Amino acid sequence: MQPLESDALFDEWHETTIRVRYAETDRMGVVYHANYLVWFEIGRTEFCRSRGFNYKDMEENDSAFLVVAESYCRYKAPARYDDEMIVRTHITELRRRSVRFGYEVIRASDGVIIAEGETGHVVTDVNNRVISLPESYRLALSSPPLATAPLDERDDLLPE
Repeated sequence: MQPLESDALFDEWHETTIRVRYAETDRMGVVYHANYLVWFEIGRTEFCRSRGFNYKDMEENDSAFLVVAESYCRYKAPARYDDEMIVRTHITELRRRSVRFGYEVIRASDGVIIAEGETGHVVTDVNNRVISLPESYRLALSSPPLATAPLDERDDLLPE
C-alpha cells in the first residue's frame, strides 16, 4: 500500500449510498438536520473500512480513538423520505495527532448537493489523552482504497 501524494490524498473521495428512512424525517417530511452528522459518521466509517481497517480494530488493538472535536454542516437543499443519497467522504487534513474529513451528501436521482461539511478529530488514548495517530493507520488513511474482487471471484463466498 503506497501513500498518496498530499494533493492526491485530498482528492481521493469514497462514496457510500444510503436511503432516507421515514424515521429520519421531521413533520414536514424533510430530513431532520442532526441526521446529516450520522450520515457523515457512516461515510467516515466506510472510508476507513475501504482503507483496510475499522474503528473497532483501532480502539481494541491500539487503544487509539478518533474523538470528534468539531463538526460543521451546511444545508443546501432538502432531502426527503426514500431519497437515495450518496455520501462522499475524503480527508482534508492529516496531521500527527488529528485528522479532518470532508463530506458531500448528494441526491442520487439528480446529482444535487444536499449538504456539505467537515468533522475534525483528535486522536486520544483510553484516558482521553491526546496521542499520535499510530503509523499503520496514518499510512492506511493516506493510501488509495483497497481493491475488492467482484463477488463471483471472492473465495470467501464460494461453497466448499
